[in-house]
Amino acid sequence: MTKTDTLYRTQRDHDLTFRHARPGDGLRVWQLVQQLGTLETNSAYFYLIFCTDFADTSVVAEHDGALVGALIGYRSPKDQAQAFCWQIGVLPDWQGKGVAGALLNHWLLLPALRTCTWLTATVATDNAASDHLFRRYASQRDIQCFISKHFTVDLFPEGHAPERLYRIGPLPERGQLL
Repeated sequence: MTKTDTLYRTQRDHDLTFRHARPGDGLRVWQLVQQLGTLETNSAYFYLIFCTDFADTSVVAEHDGALVGALIGYRSPKDQAQAFCWQIGVLPDWQGKGVAGALLNHWLLLPALRTCTWLTATVATDNAASDHLFRRYASQRDIQCFISKHFTVDLFPEGHAPERLYRIGPLPERGQLL
């Protein structure tokens, strides 16, 4: 564990390490997304790029060296106040233990995102788990969660649900997130 890694104890008393992504995580994150079967799987190259060029704005969770969760995100080039969560996923055995919320916390604590005042994400209308995650994250911290139409069905290939924009904030000072 390096000085930028963070050890965190989940609700069930399991030690997890949270750290920014590294190039070697690209394949591991791609495999995690495939294992989940609930997230859109991008190419292995996509995850390699995110774990390299966007490593400072992406975070992974490990238990005993095994990847158990990941959050791929970036700081919006159009609005530097927004931290955009592209994908977040946690292995089934680790779901319901606070890992997804901890991923969001540790992600927002990354130096590249510390000054962002808004957490944003798009969520497909048929994705109840992500809807619950973002609403709960905001509610538990007494932060507003604005939800609006964003990507309509005509912008996607046939069979893809529309996606709403979740805009959570303004975010409190980072010491109050954990």
